[in-house]
Amino acid sequence: MPGVKVERSTHPRLRGIIATMCNLYSLTRAQDAIRALFRVVHDPTGNLPPMPGIFPDYPAPIVRLTNGERELAMARWGMPSPQFALKGKATDPGVTNVRNVASPHWRRWLGPANRCIVPFTSFSEYETGPDGKKVPVWFALDESRPLAAFAGIWTGWTSVRKAKEGEITADVFAFLTTDPNAIVAPIHPKAMPVILTTEAEFDVWLRAPTNEALTLQRPLTDGMLKIVAKGARQDGMAELI
Repeated sequence: MPGVKVERSTHPRLRGIIATMCNLYSLTRAQDAIRALFRVVHDPTGNLPPMPGIFPDYPAPIVRLTNGERELAMARWGMPSPQFALKGKATDPGVTNVRNVASPHWRRWLGPANRCIVPFTSFSEYETGPDGKKVPVWFALDESRPLAAFAGIWTGWTSVRKAKEGEITADVFAFLTTDPNAIVAPIHPKAMPVILTTEAEFDVWLRAPTNEALTLQRPLTDGMLKIVAKGARQDGMAELI
């Protein structure tokens, strides 16, 4: 997968700043359902197709506040990497997951102006089989894959994400991670995404002071998450509503 891999680096400053997990998720519910659940007021995105496989640096919808109202916007998955992680590199494909919110690199984007919620229907972690092969395991709230959201951050950023693109300015995002719950831990013992499921949580994440919003950086209750598929790099599409 694209991105900076902390497990492959021995740099001590990388630990806890860059997380490598959940580099694949899906969003297969209809646009009207997304607008309704997240109470979107403005939607300049046009017609959104189902997205059964969203990978790092792909454009995907986020919900953010614009002039105090919720807006559905497109952004590329991957926040700017810390400068020390870019030494010797010509490109920065971005950091998809954020764990250490005490890091100065991330603190500047933790206020309400840079918080977003990231709609999803399922997400994937890799399970290592007896033969050493990694197999995607898909998690969702239940088998029908209802909408939920990751707690995310976003910013506008100028950088070279791909050499063939050259320097571009784009809106980019990542989402927070936390300790895994009992459902995720057997597959991925290091972390899981921070998942929001209620309107009260959406509102706190988008509007509350930072200290209050960060109380949401906790594992989802075990019974609220299920394994719904294994083996595919794209999740099966739920019936659109």
